[in-house]
This record gives sequence, C-alpha cells and structure tokens, in this order.
Amino acid sequence: MELLNSFGIDIGYVVIGMAGIVLLLFILLITSMVKIHNIRTRYNQFMEGEDGKNLEKALLDKFEAIDMLKNSVSDINIQIKEINKVLATTYKKIALVKYDAFQEIGGQLSFVLVMLTSEDNGFILNSMHSSREGCYTYTKEVVNGETFVILSEEEQQALNEAKQNIGISKMKERIEN
Repeated sequence: MELLNSFGIDIGYVVIGMAGIVLLLFILLITSMVKIHNIRTRYNQFMEGEDGKNLEKALLDKFEAIDMLKNSVSDINIQIKEINKVLATTYKKIALVKYDAFQEIGGQLSFVLVMLTSEDNGFILNSMHSSREGCYTYTKEVVNGETFVILSEEEQQALNEAKQNIGISKMKERIEN
C-alpha cells in the first residue's frame, strides 16, 4: 500500500481496475464455455451410435472404395483406348448411289456402295442389274481415297460422297425415294 501511495495511486482505482479485468475474463470464460459446449454437441452428434473403432473402420472402408474406383477408372480408360484403336479400322464413311445400268428397265435396280474407314481405306461394291442377263457384282479396293482402276461415273460419285462423309444422309434420302 505504501508503494502505491508513493506513486500517488489511490487503492480504490486499483481495485476497480482489477474488478474490471476480472469481469472481462469472466465474460471471456463464459464465451469459451459456450463455444466448447457447441463443439461438444456437434461432436456427440457426429459420434452418435459409433465408437472410435467403428468410425475408423468406416473411414478405411471409404478409402478402400475410393481406391477401387480409381482402379475401375484406370481399367475403363484402357478399354476406351482399345475401342478407339478398333474404331480407327471400322467403316465410318458410307455412300450409296442407285442407278439404271442398262437403260432397259425403268427402275434403278443397280447400285454402288462405298464403305471407307476414317483414313479413306475400304472398298467399292458395284451391283449392276439387268432384266435379261441377271446381276453382276464387282468390288474395287480403295486405298487412301484412291483406286487403281478406272471408275464409272456412279462409282466416282459414290466415292466422293463417302470421302466427304455426306453419303449416309444422301443414302437415306435415296432409299426413301
């Protein structure tokens, strides 16, 4: 007390200051207790019906499921690559041209069918129908969009349509007519 008096500080002010600090600490304590209670309530809701071992097992099961999904995705990607390799050699470009080969009958019973891969490799199938002599069918090989033999007008038209990949829509149109 003499120390405070030597500095000219009244003991009443010190007591009031200390009471204010205690009050402030008390408010902080209550706030912390409320926050801890809220966290404990959420924790209890999270852990409700489970003990630590069951929760750990559930987490491990989820991680195992994620690993299995990663493996499945990897397998699917491998399969997609294999499918893409196979699709590169399938016939994607198709054209059909119907025509009257011998001008002797009214219907367009003859046709040229062209089937090409995406690299323009494939074949030309020409079927010429005659009412007197029957039907003749010829095939011609197509390599990189070109043939090694002379093509008829209808065969060239069908080849051009297939290379432009417009043959399917025209083919549907011609079949319907």
